[in-house]
Amino acid sequence: MTGMTGTPLRVGLVGYGLAGSVFHAPLIASTEGLTLDTVVTSNPERQEQARAEFGDGLRFAATPDDLWARADELDLIVIASPNKTHVPIATAALKAGFPVVVDKPIAGTAAEARELAALADERGLLLSVFQNRRWDNDFLTLQGLVAEGELGDVWRFESRFERWRPQPKGGWRESGDPAEIGGLLYDLGSHVVDQALVLFGPAASVYAESDIRRPGAATDDDTFIAITHTSGVRSHLYVSATTAQLGPRFRVLGSQAGYVKYGLDPQEADLREGKRPGGASPWGVEPQSLWGRVGSGESPLTGGGRPQPTVPGAYPAYYAAVAAALRDGAPNPVTAHEAAAALDVLEAARRSAHEGVVVSL
Repeated sequence: MTGMTGTPLRVGLVGYGLAGSVFHAPLIASTEGLTLDTVVTSNPERQEQARAEFGDGLRFAATPDDLWARADELDLIVIASPNKTHVPIATAALKAGFPVVVDKPIAGTAAEARELAALADERGLLLSVFQNRRWDNDFLTLQGLVAEGELGDVWRFESRFERWRPQPKGGWRESGDPAEIGGLLYDLGSHVVDQALVLFGPAASVYAESDIRRPGAATDDDTFIAITHTSGVRSHLYVSATTAQLGPRFRVLGSQAGYVKYGLDPQEADLREGKRPGGASPWGVEPQSLWGRVGSGESPLTGGGRPQPTVPGAYPAYYAAVAAALRDGAPNPVTAHEAAAALDVLEAARRSAHEGVVVSL
C-alpha cells in the first residue's frame, strides 16, 4: 500500500454529485496522507467541475468497474454514489481487495450492512461509514458535557434536523421507489439515530410516526422517532422538510441541568460555498451568538443558564482517522457494525410507523 511507504494514499472517489463534490472530495484533498487520484463520473460537466478544483492531474473513470483492475494504482475506494448502489459497489470493491469508505446509509437493511462487514473482516480490509455528523460542533460539545457529568443523569435527548422546503426538489432522494432508499428516515434519520446511539447506547425499543406532507412528494418528508435506550435514556428525534418554525437542534434534559442549542453546524454551508479546511479562517467555528446554553429552571430564550462555548466542528477528523487506520492500524472511526445497529433502529422505525406499534429490539 502506498501510504505505508510515507507517500499519500491514493483515493478513488465513486460519484461526484452532492455527496462527492461537497463533502468527500474537498475533505479527502485537505487530509494529510491522502490524495484524490481518480473520480468516477461519466458526466462531462462534473468532470470539468472536479478538474477545475483539483487540477489537471486528476484522473477520471466512467464506471466503478474501471477501478477494480487498478489495485496497484489506488489505496482506498470512497463510495459517494446514490444509496441503492452502495452495497453492490462496496461488495465489488472489497472483493477486488480495496479498503472502502461508504457514505451513509451504508445499506438499505441491517442484514446487508452486516454482510458487508463480514466480507471486509474476512478479507482483512477496512470498511468505514461516513457518519460525518459525529464531528458536528454541537454534537462534540454535547459529548463533552455528557462525559463531564455537567447535566447529571441524562433523562431525555431531543434532536431535530428540520428544514422548511414546502416544494419537493425531485431526484432519487425524494423518490417513492423503495429500491432508491430515499426519504428523510434514511437520509437525515441516519444522522440523528447514529448520534443518539453514540451518546446513549443501544436501543431497546422504537416507536415512530412518518408522513408524506407535501403535494407531489413520494416518500416520507416528516418523521418522528422515539428510542428507549437500554440505559434508560429516551431519545426523541425529528427529521422534517415541512417545519415552518424550526425548533432547537438539541434539547437535552438531565437530573442537574439541561443543554439547549439552536442552529446547524456551519461546515456543510461552508463547504457548499467553496470554503476549505486549512484556509485562512479557522475551520468549524461559529459566532458566540449561536452558542447553546446550560442551566436549569428557566428558558434559555429568556436568559436562563450560562452560554456554553461550542467546540469547533471537525469533519476533517474523519478522513484523518481513516488515513491513520490504514497507515498505522488505528481504530476505524465508524464501523459497519455501528452502522448496522443504526439500521436496526431505522428498520424498526419504518415498521412502527407502518403498523402503529412499538418495536422491541
